[in-house]
Amino acid sequence: MNLANVLNQNNLNRQQRESILGWALIAPAVIIILSLILYPIIYNIYLSFFDVNMEGGNTYIGLDNYSNVASDPTFWSAVYTTIVYVFFTTIGTTLTGLIVAMAMNKEFPFRGLVRSLVLLPYVAPVISVVFAWKFIFDPVNGIFMDIAYEKLGLFSERINLIGSPGAAVWVAIIFSIWKGFPFAYLMILSRLQAIDGTLYEAAEIDGANGWEKFKNITLPEVYFVVGAIVLLRIIWNFNKFEEIFLLTENVKVLSVYTYFKAFTGAMEMGQGSSLAVIQFLMLIGFILFYVKKVLKW
Repeated sequence: MNLANVLNQNNLNRQQRESILGWALIAPAVIIILSLILYPIIYNIYLSFFDVNMEGGNTYIGLDNYSNVASDPTFWSAVYTTIVYVFFTTIGTTLTGLIVAMAMNKEFPFRGLVRSLVLLPYVAPVISVVFAWKFIFDPVNGIFMDIAYEKLGLFSERINLIGSPGAAVWVAIIFSIWKGFPFAYLMILSRLQAIDGTLYEAAEIDGANGWEKFKNITLPEVYFVVGAIVLLRIIWNFNKFEEIFLLTENVKVLSVYTYFKAFTGAMEMGQGSSLAVIQFLMLIGFILFYVKKVLKW
């Protein structure tokens, strides 16, 4: 065997060892993903075709769970509520984050302190801020009704906004915007700081006003960041449960409706599983459409 063959064999052995080492390093992550993410999804799809008996002995019923869900008016009401909630929370969170980021990108006294304080809603524990908001909107002792009813006379009587399904969804939307906008603000601010300042100087020399600089420089620079934020917020808001459930039980988005269907009352686990599958398919379909048509990836 000549020297070239020996070197080639050594290189091949080294590549094989590196490949084995690579698989060994990623194996724990792969196992965790398969066991904690992929397996529950597959098992949930499996349960959606059965009449689940909590004491054992599931009965195969095919697509009956899906047909029962589709024929339930509450399901379509939950779909409508979810669309309203996701749309307004996503738009509100993104626009608020953009406006705050543009304000925080300017020089002013104590800017570092203010930037830190803006992040408080996002990092604050959900349980604490939810109960604070429930106190604010309490019809008897709440600050909001005291100002809106007693001071400003906006209502003819004290109203429990969180207890009213029609008003509670808007309270939940405002809460979600307040809680989630710091994430959008932080991402957009990091992109704004990377924009070359000479672009704005050149625009000023050409006589561009503030709106023209925003439209022709700022917006194109932050477009993909904003697009990614919108996608993430839609995914998160579509699956939002804990904030809405803790704030009020009167906002029946799909996640909350699925919980009540599967874990309360008759505990219809099969229909709950079918609801989860429907939500999964709806979200996947929207993500594919958004990535292709809006982000153009």
